[in-house]
Amino acid sequence: MSVRAMIFDRDGTICREVGYVNHPDRLELMPGAAEVVRNLNETGWKVVVATNQAGVARGYFPRHVLEQAHERLREMLAREGAKVDAIYACPHHPDVGPPGLRRACECRKPGPGMLIQAREDFGFDPAHAFMIGDSLKDVGAGRAAECLGTVLLRTGYGRGEMLWKSATSPFWPDHVADDLSDAVAWCLRRYEAVHSGGVDAEGVS
Repeated sequence: MSVRAMIFDRDGTICREVGYVNHPDRLELMPGAAEVVRNLNETGWKVVVATNQAGVARGYFPRHVLEQAHERLREMLAREGAKVDAIYACPHHPDVGPPGLRRACECRKPGPGMLIQAREDFGFDPAHAFMIGDSLKDVGAGRAAECLGTVLLRTGYGRGEMLWKSATSPFWPDHVADDLSDAVAWCLRRYEAVHSGGVDAEGVS
């Protein structure tokens, strides 16, 4: 069976949106997130997190705090029998920060760099991957990486993104979802439609 990957943004998607997470204790799971991830684990999907973390470049927190926050994320999921297979984080910002962190990069979403790295690490074809997040930048990254589908969540910044940015954004998702469970359910339906030779993917709703 082909390697299949569900790629999630972190804040506003897997975790609550609380602003810059400058201490690991600020990181909290979204309701139902562990169950969604556990179900994907049990059905053979790779679960990947790809997150912009320009707070490092801005000097709001050092790299080790970011690493501690991700260890906390793994621990919270593990307590509910779930796991992420990899977490990719972009610490850069194109305009602020010290040398090495202040740069235009391919990993900062909507760039596809983190998704491409995941693809190389796990060996999945883009036609077997989805990108889910609460920002149109997540959608842009998914499209640039040629994922099978992209989903914009109304959680986190999602509602505001739809209201204030949708008219001018060059990216638009394949589906808009109220929560993580709805998002993944749509992805699974689309995957089945495309790879079973059944309903045309454009007809999935």
